[in-house]
Amino acid sequence: MMRFHPIVPSRRLRVSFGWLVALAITIPVQAQQPPDLGTDQAESVTASPGPQTVGDPQTVGDAQAEPDTPETRVSDKPAADEMSGNWSQWRGPNRDGYFLGPDWPDALAGRMELMWEVPLGPSYSGPVSDGTLVFTTETVDKTFERVSAFELATGKPAWTAQWEGSLAVPFFAAANGDWIRSTPALVPGHLVVAGMRDVIVCLDPATGQQRWRVDMAADHGNPLQSFGCVCSPLIDGDAVYLQTGGGVTKLSLADGSLIWQTLNEGAGMMNGGAFSSPIVTTLDGQRQLVVATRTRLIGVSLADGRELWGEPIESFRGMNILTPVVADGRLFSSAHSGRSRLFAVAAKDGSVPAVTELWDNKSQAYMSSPVVIGDHLYLHLKNQRFVCLDLRDGSEKWTTQPFGKYWSMVANPRGGTMLALDEDGQLRLIADDPESYRLLSEAKVAEDSWAHLAVQPLSELATTDAAPLAILVRAIDRLRVYRWE
Repeated sequence: MMRFHPIVPSRRLRVSFGWLVALAITIPVQAQQPPDLGTDQAESVTASPGPQTVGDPQTVGDAQAEPDTPETRVSDKPAADEMSGNWSQWRGPNRDGYFLGPDWPDALAGRMELMWEVPLGPSYSGPVSDGTLVFTTETVDKTFERVSAFELATGKPAWTAQWEGSLAVPFFAAANGDWIRSTPALVPGHLVVAGMRDVIVCLDPATGQQRWRVDMAADHGNPLQSFGCVCSPLIDGDAVYLQTGGGVTKLSLADGSLIWQTLNEGAGMMNGGAFSSPIVTTLDGQRQLVVATRTRLIGVSLADGRELWGEPIESFRGMNILTPVVADGRLFSSAHSGRSRLFAVAAKDGSVPAVTELWDNKSQAYMSSPVVIGDHLYLHLKNQRFVCLDLRDGSEKWTTQPFGKYWSMVANPRGGTMLALDEDGQLRLIADDPESYRLLSEAKVAEDSWAHLAVQPLSELATTDAAPLAILVRAIDRLRVYRWE
């Protein structure tokens, strides 16, 4: 039976203090399950139940600050690939938290409508989209990992595929759940999904049919990661890159065959596996893979996996979680119980590239990767404060009172604003303003969400400033899609 869950308006900025605490959450799963497809193959089956659509969409109404018109900033990021502005992977088209579509609205209040929602099993991985379908993952009955596709415009189920793949995490982390974490990666013709047990599955995004499947533990002898596969795969050209129990791994996009593995730091709970997801960027004229392992920030040759350069990163028990961030050819890093640091990588006289620290700052990040707009970096910290850092010298422009344990952030450099979704489902629209923290608008969009927020153009008309957008929110127990215009 379909039920509409009303959108609860927010009337104030909620504040929470203190250290992170474990969350014990009881999550419902879908009552009707696809048949067991075994461990060797993932097949498409009919998705059920369908979405909970809204006949008369409910408009989000909430407290809103007076709109402001920040200075427009232009992104210096490279143009997106053939997926265009589609939210096709972890942190968006270029894995940097940038939205590459049209200008978005200057408010959330009165501008958002819940288009549809569908109940799902628990997941930490974010939704991705090709502009027609939305893809999301879930863990079912603590036994299976499932991928489902829904029509973006209507929520109508397109297909579902699943395989065995659950993993129990250590007892001290179990209160936060042991369901699937990695966000899929999408390019035309290929959807790559990484499961908790380092089972990597490539599906046809149009049909859900399996293209290939590789079990890194069974097929290549890799140890299982204690906390499961957290890294989100990256597709670059004809290859897939991610961090598995065997280290940084390159697979063939065509058939899943192993091309190389490198940087295996061991199988221990405090050093094995990795939490960060890689990026591809050009440093000192060399295009390369940049990864944050549990202990270091490293440049890796795309061709053969050679280490090009490396820098130790101080962190508590290897909690080096943030995705590496590039700002004007420089690299930013911050970790739990470490410091915020900016690096330059350059070779002199043809020598091996050297890493130079440009500045460091006492700010300590935890799980939330920052966004960059112009000369400023916006970062949610371990102490739950939100800070603006000047990239030119590392100085702190401002910091807020503590609120939110985890944020996923999406920036719109053209409009000088950013969206931030916290773990309680509170969505904030924030101005790019180095002078002060300015909350423009906020709305309650879910009960809880630890998955990355996604912003997706709703149609080809999204090249115009008046085009509607979709905000995709993967709550722990459901997927919600909002229209924003």
